[in-house]
Amino acid sequence: MLRRQHPLRRALLALGAATTMLAATVTTATASSAGTPSQPAASTASTASATTTAAIAALDDTYYTTAIGKTGTTLKSALHTIIKNQTKISYAAVWDALKVTDQDPANSSNVILLYTGRSQSKSSNGGNTGQWNREHVWAQSHGGFGTATGPGTDLHHLRPEDVTVNGIRGNKDFDNGGSAVSGAAGNYTDSDSFEPRNAVKGDVARMILYMAVRYEGEDGWPDLEPNEKVNNGSSPAMGKLSVLKAWSAQDPPDTFEKRRNDVIYDQYQGNRNPFIDHPEWVSAIW
Repeated sequence: MLRRQHPLRRALLALGAATTMLAATVTTATASSAGTPSQPAASTASTASATTTAAIAALDDTYYTTAIGKTGTTLKSALHTIIKNQTKISYAAVWDALKVTDQDPANSSNVILLYTGRSQSKSSNGGNTGQWNREHVWAQSHGGFGTATGPGTDLHHLRPEDVTVNGIRGNKDFDNGGSAVSGAAGNYTDSDSFEPRNAVKGDVARMILYMAVRYEGEDGWPDLEPNEKVNNGSSPAMGKLSVLKAWSAQDPPDTFEKRRNDVIYDQYQGNRNPFIDHPEWVSAIW
């Protein structure tokens, strides 16, 4: 496992420890592989939110200092300059990383799958039916980056998911509507789009928008951008922007998503998804 040390981390050690302890107490359903996570108790969520607010204030004084007060393309450019400084990992290393970033808070032997919400054994990963694999939320064919080290291995948009459901999503853009996805309650799909369950709509939106800020046509990778289309095919674009913005507002970052952002920053890549720390920056840019 890659480990990174940050001066900011030392300054926030107490806050980080408190947040981790709080996240570990969140109750999720793990009794069977068919269960879905429940919502954290109100008192736990409130305390975790207060702790995170203090941590974000410290980040604004350090990590985000050059972005504070900006809007529009100026903010997007400032955030790109900040988050492009990252450690890259191999696609093989993603397997083990996801076992940490997406660990079930109620069962350290399991991960939570993105679309199904199922709690499943970390060791049940692979390519067979019933196993979980590595879902590229920004479909790798949208820009042709594949699984090479770079956008294809960026943990900020890679999540564990059921092999079959991952195949159903394929490389479809995101939009509302369609038919119910078998084995993944609350998810819908049609010929050119996919709608995730309500509990992770915001997660999906913020992952897509992170990718659009992080990858701006540098490093030999395409310039990734959201647009108002579906069926984008191999273009370096993902839609539908208006829907993604609505999803981000509808489903604000929860304890699980915030912890995931912290783990990626502290243990693996050394960069953050700014839209988890500052969801209001979505509308400030787009």
